[in-house]
Amino acid sequence: MSDHRKINENVEWFRGGEDISYYRNNFKREGKFGTEKFYYTFTFTYTFPVDRDTVYFAYSLPYTYTDLCDDLAKLMGDPRISTFVSRNTLCRTLAGNKCEYLTITSRETVPEDDPNRIKKRGVVVSARVHPGESVGSWMMKGVIDFLVSDCIEAQALRKLFIFKVIPMLNPDGVINGNYRCSLSGGDLNRRWKAPSRVLHPTVYETKKMVKEFQNEREVTLFLDLHGHSRRKNIFMYGNTMPDDPSSTRIFPFIMAKLVDYF
Repeated sequence: MSDHRKINENVEWFRGGEDISYYRNNFKREGKFGTEKFYYTFTFTYTFPVDRDTVYFAYSLPYTYTDLCDDLAKLMGDPRISTFVSRNTLCRTLAGNKCEYLTITSRETVPEDDPNRIKKRGVVVSARVHPGESVGSWMMKGVIDFLVSDCIEAQALRKLFIFKVIPMLNPDGVINGNYRCSLSGGDLNRRWKAPSRVLHPTVYETKKMVKEFQNEREVTLFLDLHGHSRRKNIFMYGNTMPDDPSSTRIFPFIMAKLVDYF
């Protein structure tokens, strides 16, 4: 971000730089279980077009907690969208900030005796458990913009599914500029097995919500959006179900067939 461009052109963050390179260097570090890993080096060239300008650099376009609140307010201010989207507070964070979620689904009622009536399945989408991975928020924004759109695919999905969307799982970390942890100093993405209601309230309440959601209907997908420090393009890590290992590979397989970047 350039103060000159912000003042004179009303442009905030923009992409810039040349000769961008990110590579493994020769400085070793200890990995898990005594394995050997390396640090990485990031280099780039940037030409300052204006003298005495103040320029800020970020590895990715920032997406702040304020950005999220503004986007959700605009969303719910649309009369059309508010008919099939509800905005709720999942819990309060350690600092007292709201961790919010959206419920997105068609509100059309189908008579119980209708032969075409089906019970909607559930989908949960979350992002930004690691506050430094701002790309997760931009992906999430794309997901929300698509799901609330008028396109035929989005309308069909709203009729078939109930979406629970948690745009920012770690608001405190985002607000305070942490890269990976919450205010308790822990990596929330390593707390899913036994989260503390006091220390990890957003993960605790998310897990509780998903369990209740699963008791109510079949939850077919839980998708958590991240960035990565080394991997490029789009990829997935997933859980394995011992009794049906191939089932968790279906969604990534479909994505690989439909999206060139995957």
